[in-house]
Amino acid sequence: MPTPTARPAVPTPTARPAVPTLAARPAVPTPTARYAATVQRPRPWVIVPGIWNSDPEHWQSRWQAEREAGDGLVVRIAPSSWSHPEADDWHEAITRAVLTLDPADGPPVIVAHSLGVLAAARWLADPASARHPVAGALLVAPPDPGGDRFPPEAHGFAAPTARAAFGNVHLVVSDDDPYCSAGRAEAFAHVLGATVHRIGAAQHVNVAAGVGYWAAGRALLATVDRPV
Repeated sequence: MPTPTARPAVPTPTARPAVPTLAARPAVPTPTARYAATVQRPRPWVIVPGIWNSDPEHWQSRWQAEREAGDGLVVRIAPSSWSHPEADDWHEAITRAVLTLDPADGPPVIVAHSLGVLAAARWLADPASARHPVAGALLVAPPDPGGDRFPPEAHGFAAPTARAAFGNVHLVVSDDDPYCSAGRAEAFAHVLGATVHRIGAAQHVNVAAGVGYWAAGRALLATVDRPV
């Protein structure tokens, strides 16, 4: 029998070049809770009531209580002349209220009613107030200092005479307000450079008018109070 020939050796496969390992991407830092809260939360409020202050059933008081139960970013002015209001006292009270807020929480929104509107309008137009910026203002139902029903105790308060130093100012006008005609209120808004919101027959937009919590007003404040 013929001798079987030797099988050729099977060549050993050469090692494949190693695949380079991709470098790990740096981790994207997760925003801190403090930053997230700052971006999403509403701005602080400065509540400016009318003469004799707002009672617990007034929408200003109810909104304030609601905010205090939440993040607490709300302050009410504290003049020494609630019953016999002095314009300078109320002006200084607004400044003090703004200064009590933490600047880290962002500029506040002023929420004023009745005589508080005249006080806020004066403050907003004062060049000195520009040192304490605000994000906007909701001014509701201003009284007419020249009207027959204007309280004599508040004789030192005047109608707006200058444009607000800040934007995002909104003035709410009731068509049957016994303390100010709609036309006169719109004239105030024009002087201030404010946006007018006519809400129909709502008298003086207070407890006596039956507005209660005033949900429509709270919704309007949400558009003025844009998140930080």
